[in-house]
Amino acid sequence: MKHCRLWIMTALVAVAATQAFTQTPAPARKAAAAEPARMDPAARRAFFGELHLHTVMSFDAWTFGTKVTPDQAYKFARGETVMVPASQVAKEQGLAVTALVPARRAWPLDFTAVTDHSEYLGAMTQLDDPESAFSKSAIGKELAGGGQQAFFKAGEALNNPQSALGPDLRAAAQTADGWNVEMKAANANYQPGKFTTFVAYEWTASPGQGIHMHRNVIFNSDHAPNPFTATQSHKPEDLWNFLDSVRKQGIEVLAIPHNSNLSDGLDFDWNMSDGRPIDEAYARERALNEPLVEISQTKGSSDTTPELSPNDEFANFEIMDRIYKGETSPRQDGSYVRQAYGRGLVILSQVGANPFKMGVVGGSDIHNGLSVSDEDSFAGRISGLDKTTMLPKGPGARAALGMARMEGEVGTRPNGQKENDPLQFAGASITGVWAEENNRASIFAALKRKETFATTGTRIRVRMFGGWDLDPTLIGKADWVSQAYAKGVPMGSDLPAVAGGKAPRFILQAMKDPDGANLDRAQIIKVWLDGKAYKEKVFDVALSGGRKVDPKTGKAPAVGDTVDLTTGKTANTIGTAMLTAEWRDPTFDPKVPAVYYARVLEIPTARWTTHLAIASHLPIPKAAPATIQERAWTSPIWFTPPKG
Repeated sequence: MKHCRLWIMTALVAVAATQAFTQTPAPARKAAAAEPARMDPAARRAFFGELHLHTVMSFDAWTFGTKVTPDQAYKFARGETVMVPASQVAKEQGLAVTALVPARRAWPLDFTAVTDHSEYLGAMTQLDDPESAFSKSAIGKELAGGGQQAFFKAGEALNNPQSALGPDLRAAAQTADGWNVEMKAANANYQPGKFTTFVAYEWTASPGQGIHMHRNVIFNSDHAPNPFTATQSHKPEDLWNFLDSVRKQGIEVLAIPHNSNLSDGLDFDWNMSDGRPIDEAYARERALNEPLVEISQTKGSSDTTPELSPNDEFANFEIMDRIYKGETSPRQDGSYVRQAYGRGLVILSQVGANPFKMGVVGGSDIHNGLSVSDEDSFAGRISGLDKTTMLPKGPGARAALGMARMEGEVGTRPNGQKENDPLQFAGASITGVWAEENNRASIFAALKRKETFATTGTRIRVRMFGGWDLDPTLIGKADWVSQAYAKGVPMGSDLPAVAGGKAPRFILQAMKDPDGANLDRAQIIKVWLDGKAYKEKVFDVALSGGRKVDPKTGKAPAVGDTVDLTTGKTANTIGTAMLTAEWRDPTFDPKVPAVYYARVLEIPTARWTTHLAIASHLPIPKAAPATIQERAWTSPIWFTPPKG
């Protein structure tokens, strides 16, 4: 009887949630968000947020066991306690619970966009209602149990327009009315001045098994047309045409490529989708529609790799190179952001426009609706958790640490490719913006002008300015930010094309997470045109502890390591709370285009695998690093020589 009562209670909760989806009225149509208030740029503050999150409305998240709704996801992100269904916690964390589980984020975010997959949006939620037509269909009965086989089956319909499952999924999605559910949740949770939400979705193009060409689409409005989906086209150019049509309706919108590291070389290819070399029209259209790129998330870093940047001692950071590819690696050329900056300069020199003129953001890609970014609130794969109520135990912890397999998991995909290595997943990343106010208009404007930075989950605050006439002692003055805006440009901008031989000066400031680890160093990474190719170089511009760069090796001594591997705690006895730098490029050539962006590293801290192993009384996995150096990246500043 006990199990019977539990089943009935769970079913009632599921049916009620489904009714909430299907009975949602369309939100009232309002004008697009206004332009941000005209304020002194020096008043801009750092806000932190999430631009890549999935809930039960995503077809794959449902098969993983997710029941958290978009409304709950926003409430969790802004710091409220949400009640997570026992079935979700049991499936994703392997916990034997029989009641709703409370979950609360360790600290609230300032803004969030729920980006559920636009393809068959909400269709799978119909399987939570036993009376729905989808539940009663033959394919619905086959998919009802969820799990990886259901994921593979539904995914096949996404990648194959001729799939027999397509009509059933489309009909279920229409019944779910998913886009109105998403818009209503975003608008109901928008609290201008306190918490900002964005109407958004993910366009999930995968032109080949496991190849990611995905984009998160963010609107600056309380409404938007029905989403453009990958079932309509896998070509980014077609998505951009759709976004152009949205702007003609008075709605601002942008797209953000993510997981370029898993694009198999396609995201930053030399060619367009039709195989022809990138031309000026393509370059300008891409730069307009995709001003940002996601540089880090749970599926790894997309900055660079040791193979692409052999002289960068910190390039080997959270590299995920095997997901969806079995034991073979995807192509690295064309898959990483730093290389895209170099290729962009080459293409600029050839066609007169730069298609890869992108600022950076970070995201989670978490698929259970619970956006977290602290290492101890993550247990691998793509699920967030409250470490006080949802931490995996026993078999669940062993599976997360690669020591066992979760019940229901399969070892290979239908095409023979091996399944994901859980140890390769990274803790979630977040986006930082410098904006006047915490509202849609101000934050979207910051995204659009690329005054952004990404962190691997910590609240490092970093900003960089560049200019020709910046005072070298500026950083020590009380009004240094005002002067930097007045006499220079912030990250995400172009240096004025001033003729002359002097090098630009860069001013950088980084502050530690108020609750996190101290900072190790700040670096400026330069990428410049070299004939028909490009080169790169990493400069240490600020070091903690009085360390100096060795003039012979060009390297600085390591900061040290104070992590206690028996507790997972870090002693903040090394590093510093703030780093500042004034730097002038010693290799500057006024005739050569260049890109400059900053990277800031924390001192070593425990990786999520270490936290979970300690909490579970299990050995720390040897196949993953025990510690990491969390970091932040700024959007670049570009220099283009004047013509003539």
